[in-house]
Amino acid sequence: MTYSGAVKVGGRANVHELTDLMISKVAVGSMNNNAYLLRCRDTGEQLLIDAAAEPQTLLRLIGDDGIASVVTTHRHGDHWQALAEVVAATGARTYAGRYDAEGIPVPTDVLLDDGDTVRVGRVELTARHLVGHTPGSIVLVYDDPHGHPHVFTGDCLFPGGVGNTWQDPQAFASLINDVEEKLFGRLPDETWVYPGHGNDTTLGNERPHLAEWRERGW
Repeated sequence: MTYSGAVKVGGRANVHELTDLMISKVAVGSMNNNAYLLRCRDTGEQLLIDAAAEPQTLLRLIGDDGIASVVTTHRHGDHWQALAEVVAATGARTYAGRYDAEGIPVPTDVLLDDGDTVRVGRVELTARHLVGHTPGSIVLVYDDPHGHPHVFTGDCLFPGGVGNTWQDPQAFASLINDVEEKLFGRLPDETWVYPGHGNDTTLGNERPHLAEWRERGW
């Protein structure tokens, strides 16, 4: 199946097969959240990004091999509704941004700061701390040695704009500054973007609109 990034609640996962990593995307819950299961193709170890909702759907996706870890991108409730049940069923180690962990009702085993590494098998992901949607939002960057980078942006970047900052000019300025510096400023246009809701995009598709986003203020 060719990967498109288009998924719907109640539908099948869409799988992006890379040389060293398999990425399975599924939509869950009433807010159409995306959850991503990452599997190291060498070791079989798995990591889940955002146990958002529908624990049974996520556990079926995970399968009998279980997961070693689960990363919560930020503290908003729609991104951790299934976290307690998934952790109870799998014993997974929990990761979250240092400044959002207190807002997540499942204890965080590993607090992430900007530049920290998260491993799944032999694959390394780099955490980037982006401030504005929440104080401690974390995105994960996989710099594929066999191709272009891939970035899991939570609710910090979507097709068409940055995440919601609720008409707070200071929060918006912080978020768009961080997105420009830590994503657009460091990664190429080919970088594939996996957001917390909806369809995927690339940095190249979004880069021409950065000035427009700044002008409109959201």
